[in-house]
Amino acid sequence: MVVIKGVSAKSILDSRKEKTIFISIKTNVGDFSASAPNGKSTGKFEVKSYKKDLEGDIKALKDFSEYFSDENIDNLKDLRRIEDIVEGHIGANSLFALESSILKAIAKEKKKQIWQIINPKLKSAKMPRLVGNVIGGGKHSIENLKTDKNPDFQEFLLIPKLNIKKSLEKNNKIKSELKIDLKRVDEDFKEEKNDENAWKTSLNEKEVLDLLKNVGVDIGIDVAASSFYKRGKYHYQNPMLDRNSGEQSFYLGSLIKNYNLYYIEDPFDENDFDSFVKLLKKYPEKLIVGDDLIVTNSKRLEKAIEKKAVNAIIVKPNQCGSLLEVARVCELAKNNKIKIVFSHRSGETEEDILADLAFGFQADFFKCGIDGKEREAKLNRLAEIEKSLNK
Repeated sequence: MVVIKGVSAKSILDSRKEKTIFISIKTNVGDFSASAPNGKSTGKFEVKSYKKDLEGDIKALKDFSEYFSDENIDNLKDLRRIEDIVEGHIGANSLFALESSILKAIAKEKKKQIWQIINPKLKSAKMPRLVGNVIGGGKHSIENLKTDKNPDFQEFLLIPKLNIKKSLEKNNKIKSELKIDLKRVDEDFKEEKNDENAWKTSLNEKEVLDLLKNVGVDIGIDVAASSFYKRGKYHYQNPMLDRNSGEQSFYLGSLIKNYNLYYIEDPFDENDFDSFVKLLKKYPEKLIVGDDLIVTNSKRLEKAIEKKAVNAIIVKPNQCGSLLEVARVCELAKNNKIKIVFSHRSGETEEDILADLAFGFQADFFKCGIDGKEREAKLNRLAEIEKSLNK
């Protein structure tokens, strides 16, 4: 049993140099800590990162510190008691960091890996496929908008069908080679990287996909369509034109066919379940992925399942904060043959627990960029797990 003797919190800076929460707990088996990332492209249905603000959550955790001492925690399900104490007083970022700290303590007390606490009955394990953001646009590369040239889609993704170690090598090799290609075709290219360490470019999405179509691995896009949807239209900037839902669907269909896209994330606005339904019906062999549509929320996932809107979902633990809700979402997805993609956020820390969560919940994919110390912490942890299984 883990006995929590005290909780403290402070702010630290994420990879975008924005403040996020760092939580430390004192227990009978030692001191443990964890931090939460920040998202820039956030869905409107996400749980708020903080109840009111970061400082308010820090104060609330301090005020509640002594309440935790009455709770003995032994497994993932016991987090329910922690959630009962803080419900309504802290936001999703704080809850995620707090529960992550507690999981680390449970793993230490039981002399196990964190993923074994999440899934103690895990026997035949699979490693997720890596999804690496190699070229960026949209909100993650917003600085490029000063030139009025930026891909409207948020991410262009590499998805090797290899083990973790070889996938890391492959993605890095392709990214390095794309730097040469971008220099050749994009006169504005300055070897700059965006929030997720993907290359910035002034090319539009078709021009980017022209570079990616022969890279030798599966490719995908995160359209992040809600970010440029307003009043019934998708407002493209590069080149400038508006598309309604039908035109958006037709355009995406042409991209899927012409570039053999394997992975299509958030192709429509976060309220437009019906357009997701039509696209999935037309391309059932592709991954039609819901992020802003689902926001790691079991109720929204239930609606998507009922409508047959997606065959894959993004899981970002700090969208809901609760690891129990993450568990519900993953179970619901698996029971309905929906692929699970565990994902980082654009404002990351060097916290690596996401790798244990992805493996413990047996995710099909792990979306975590390609390089940069905050991304590499998670990718290296996943590679470490893979290596330990092969011993």
